[in-house]
Amino acid sequence: MSVDTYSETPKIKKLLEKESSLFQLSTTQLYYKIMGNKEGELTELGAINASTGKYTGRSPKDKFIVTEPSYKDNIHWGDINQPIDEETFLNLYAKVLDYLDTKDELYVFNGYAGSDKDTQLKLTVINELAWHNLFAQNMFIRPDSKEEASNIKPNFTIVSAPHFKADPEVDGTKSETFVIISFKHKTILIGGTEYAGEMKKGIFSVMNYLLPMQDIMSMHCSANVGDKGDVALFFGLSGTGKTTLSAAPDRKLIGDDEHGWNKNGIFNIEGGCYAKAINLSKEKEPQIYNAIQYGTILENTVVNERGAVDFDDNSYTENTRAAYPIHHIDNIVLPSKAAHPNTIIFLTADAFGVLPPIAKLTKSQAMYHFLSGFTSKLAGTERGVTEPEPSFSTCFGAPFLPLNPIKYADLLGELIDKHDVDVYLVNTGWTGGKYGVGRRISLHYTRYMVDQAIKGKLKNAEFTKDEKFGLSIPTEMEDVPKTILNPINAWSDSDKYRAQADDLIKRFEENFKKFGPEVEEIANTGGFNK
Repeated sequence: MSVDTYSETPKIKKLLEKESSLFQLSTTQLYYKIMGNKEGELTELGAINASTGKYTGRSPKDKFIVTEPSYKDNIHWGDINQPIDEETFLNLYAKVLDYLDTKDELYVFNGYAGSDKDTQLKLTVINELAWHNLFAQNMFIRPDSKEEASNIKPNFTIVSAPHFKADPEVDGTKSETFVIISFKHKTILIGGTEYAGEMKKGIFSVMNYLLPMQDIMSMHCSANVGDKGDVALFFGLSGTGKTTLSAAPDRKLIGDDEHGWNKNGIFNIEGGCYAKAINLSKEKEPQIYNAIQYGTILENTVVNERGAVDFDDNSYTENTRAAYPIHHIDNIVLPSKAAHPNTIIFLTADAFGVLPPIAKLTKSQAMYHFLSGFTSKLAGTERGVTEPEPSFSTCFGAPFLPLNPIKYADLLGELIDKHDVDVYLVNTGWTGGKYGVGRRISLHYTRYMVDQAIKGKLKNAEFTKDEKFGLSIPTEMEDVPKTILNPINAWSDSDKYRAQADDLIKRFEENFKKFGPEVEEIANTGGFNK
């Protein structure tokens, strides 16, 4: 699938040519605009704190893909990839552009998605809000100069009008909010929500279509590399620890959330990081804390009258965020690329408290867990989620996958085989009981276990299979209590553990039925003990 199509329409061109359209402003210029427009507040850390209003997370039920004839047969339609017809899209698109044409100022950024030049997506981002434009500059890959930016002919354009509210009865949406992707018109249309993450995840969804269509793996994962060139990938949904665990002081960060894997190795799709900020501390996560500086956008944190940020305060939401360019991290690889991975980590926050903190997976088990994508939705990540809920998100990124999940699983399986990659399941959730009864597994222990895995120190370790899941868990690790390694030992009542484990196994098996007979072999060889 070529991405060379130029996406600028006559109406977009008119907007870009307006004298009030502010192109490729610097960080300082955007700070002045943000403060002057009262869009955010300056903090003692030098970062800007902005509020996303009533929407403090993504709105997955308001996301649509346009059903254009040349693309619709490729899309895996359903609750995630919801269809909207082209005429409805074009009518709403015209309304939004007319609305933006009335604005005194618009903010325009040109950049890229993807550090691999051969598959790089050229972007134009048009924003109603200055802080959204700074967010886009932080998250996407920035041109080296304004001159380079002015020469970019975009393959895709984001049009973001958060203060434009849709009328569902007239505009064909489900609410005032909409995030619509048109592959034919190379456009992401966003309105009715100030949550800036919709721009980031919209482009990720686009890349999750374009890359696999070229047999390149696209992944919701973070990645880092050691001094010896050993590469590790960390798959997991928001809040499971991708950003935290990949920002290791003795390893260089490739990227914290979105990557591709082609014949040359791993490449970052983004130019920045979007870290959860709730309960952030300099002691526990120094790299992330130190990255929050001049140029960073904070979302929904609590700031006192002196500008001090209280990262522990969840008054607005649990889903507080920090968006910063990747160069705010000292330990990075530039350009953001590396060789083929040696180790893959699947992260899950198990709210049931029954999965082991680390387990080595066979290839079949890896395929089973990749397709299952089990974790817990954490409070605030999506609207309506107020406490952790067990959930399954295919390929650890279902909301962003336009194609059939089996396409991504097949690509990953081929790459694991070809490059002899070790795969581990790591539970960063609960132990000793389910959420509300047990406790969260210590970050200290998780860091140590992950470090041992990615440095290859578990290759020759002694493993035992747990009685319920058939997972291979280390019999001992020097700095980790045995009561944590085998989850049944962490429960005061082993019968309650078994009952809770059986309940989770049933959820896995019921969820896996949706993939049908095409993955029956994976279910039989990679599933759990009966």
